[in-house]
Amino acid sequence: MFARFTPEARRTTIRAGLLALDEGRTTLDEDLFLLALAESWPVAGFTVTPEAVRTEIGERRTAESRAGDRELLATLGIDLDEIRRRIPVRRDDPPAWRLRRSRVRPLNVVLVGPVGDLPLTGRARKVVEVAMNWRGSGSRVTDEDLLRGLLADGSNTSVSILRHLGVDLLPLARSLNFLHRSA
Repeated sequence: MFARFTPEARRTTIRAGLLALDEGRTTLDEDLFLLALAESWPVAGFTVTPEAVRTEIGERRTAESRAGDRELLATLGIDLDEIRRRIPVRRDDPPAWRLRRSRVRPLNVVLVGPVGDLPLTGRARKVVEVAMNWRGSGSRVTDEDLLRGLLADGSNTSVSILRHLGVDLLPLARSLNFLHRSA
């Protein structure tokens, strides 16, 4: 499935997966697609900061607490930098990741990478499906398409986060040509 993704959209999807793993989640949900987009991609009308999104989705860990984790591991004799050096593939290396759909159960989509497999929730799968099908079957998936996928379901967490952060969704959808798709 990743063969159709632009390098940017692929990195965004991988970043969302890494954020899920860093939070200890066992699935990839659409709210982390929103956070990954906020971290990497400024768009007119999409002016939320990653910090605001993190707060909204409940991630309140600061850089200090992450440094504390490093110190805790060091007290156990674990050198985090050494572990990262010994891992044969960097965890954020795009060629090491795949987006796989089950042939037997086509509604099951899994982000597969060097640090683990993450099944996409139904809402995250919808983000990917809308992004892949927005322009037709032969087109490349872009970050804009991923944002369209987030906006496609008004009841998802990402839309409520954007609303709570004061994003006017109508102009954002118009800037993405989401409301008036040309045939």
